[in-house]
Amino acid sequence: MKRFVFILLSILSLNLPVLAQQKDNANCKDHPLFTRMPDYWIHSCDQKEFDGYTFDAGQGGAVQINGQFWQIRYYPQNSLKSKPSELQILLNFENAVKKLGGALLSKGKSKEVLKLSKDSKEVWVEVTTEFTGKYSLIIVERKAMTQDIIANADVFSNDLKNTGHSAVYGIYFDTGKSGIKPESEQAIAEIAKLLKSDAGLNVYVVGHTDNVGGLDANMKLSQDRADAVVQALVRNGAVAAFRLKAYGDGPFAPVASNDTEEGRAKNRRVELVKQ
Repeated sequence: MKRFVFILLSILSLNLPVLAQQKDNANCKDHPLFTRMPDYWIHSCDQKEFDGYTFDAGQGGAVQINGQFWQIRYYPQNSLKSKPSELQILLNFENAVKKLGGALLSKGKSKEVLKLSKDSKEVWVEVTTEFTGKYSLIIVERKAMTQDIIANADVFSNDLKNTGHSAVYGIYFDTGKSGIKPESEQAIAEIAKLLKSDAGLNVYVVGHTDNVGGLDANMKLSQDRADAVVQALVRNGAVAAFRLKAYGDGPFAPVASNDTEEGRAKNRRVELVKQ
């Protein structure tokens, strides 16, 4: 009888369903900075080239960080016998970030915010956990937005009439250099269009920088960049040289705080000023 029961149980056990391992969402993958908790899979994710998220920075209060955005949600496998606690998950990420030289900014029972610098990039991380063993990451790599929309000649004209100056956010240079990049062609063409539409308009072309680096170097860089724009307008835009005068203002006229990359990006600009 015992042998019969054993055989019967053996047959039944062969027919029991095996818990299949869940596979990652096909559109998702781990963030390059972090591995995942053992026996976990990616349920869903979201990634944007540029977005903003408000992090709890502890005593520094809430702060919005803009840049490349990731959100990744992890679920434990059904076969995982003992799911990690919320504290265990949080400490894993906390220790990993500290090993990379980062710091813990704020922490609660089920959430923490971390910040680190990696390869000259500032990265903010929010880890949120659940008692079920699930957890999610929100990661923002701080960076300035790429300006896709370039102001046109009409905008420049209105600015000059109303305020006497107009910022041009469409002229690009490599860091620390004054050579105009090819993608600046549209902005140069719009300035030329402005000047051709108003034969009596003469302008100063003023170069501006952020405050990164030495003052003398920034003053020279801003002057060299202004000179390069004037040369491009004369050479490619067929604008008479006497209508243009280049001037470098360096970091002396910021339009935003230099404490953030977004602010520094706004300060690195060329302006047209009515003579």
